[in-house]
Amino acid sequence: MKVTVVVPTLNEEKGIGKVVSDFKKLGFDVLVVDGGSKDRTKEIAEKNGAKVVLQTGKGKGNAISDAFKILDSDVIVLVDGDGSYPAEEVKRLLEPIENGIADHVIGNRFHSYEKGAFTRLNLFGNKILNVFFRFAYGVNLHDVLSGYRALRKEVYKSIEIKKSGFEVEVELTVETLAKGFKVAEVPISYRKREGKTKLKPIRDGFRIGKAIYEMLKRYSPARYIYFLGALFIFLGLITGSYVVYAWLNGVTHVLLAILTTMFVLMGVQFLVFGVITHLLFRTAVELKGEINRLMKKF
Repeated sequence: MKVTVVVPTLNEEKGIGKVVSDFKKLGFDVLVVDGGSKDRTKEIAEKNGAKVVLQTGKGKGNAISDAFKILDSDVIVLVDGDGSYPAEEVKRLLEPIENGIADHVIGNRFHSYEKGAFTRLNLFGNKILNVFFRFAYGVNLHDVLSGYRALRKEVYKSIEIKKSGFEVEVELTVETLAKGFKVAEVPISYRKREGKTKLKPIRDGFRIGKAIYEMLKRYSPARYIYFLGALFIFLGLITGSYVVYAWLNGVTHVLLAILTTMFVLMGVQFLVFGVITHLLFRTAVELKGEINRLMKKF
């Protein structure tokens, strides 16, 4: 099984040398996809044995997309260039793939993280976004924002990345699930990064949350429709409560009562459409999964 380690970078001269050398010592090929670093990232990476290519476009998503197009390895491992992920733990990511348990493996940082690896805001934001993901997708994953993951060739060649920023980890997870591949999570350690972070917690957190909801259409259109149905029913309950309260106090709101009825009916219709969509979509996903399993055998 040929494995290539992919490292997206932008101004990571403090951490990239150790990242590359650690993976090279373990016998892996390393591809650094650089986003136009202004420091010595490229030189240090090459000196330590990595192949370095300049990415097209900007952002981590575009770097990963370029790597997917360039490579043809059986498995690729994605890792950040800041030294926060231990190279020696890569075997934990590869094991489920080697044993046929998973097609895409995510390293769960919350199992063991070093003091200072997360700021309080980042830790809180990560927890909230992961809870939102589990609630929205009904999938028991606890660290969908992890940058340490391994993907089989069939997975990364089938994914078309559209997100350019830090939302890319969510997109990789959703795309894998939507195409019927198996995702697993393994415990890893997480260390304090070398160098300055590029993550803007509030801005990027909002973008990630928005991406989780938007991509729900690609994974499960039914859940997307359920949310709309629940919203209309909720509005109907609010306006309906007011209509009843006013009526008990001798005031009749005919137009508001009509609006309440419309809200509730629309909500119920969305829920019915959601059930139908769910049956059709899940059948298609199961079919894709079965095709993937058959392709593995041949």
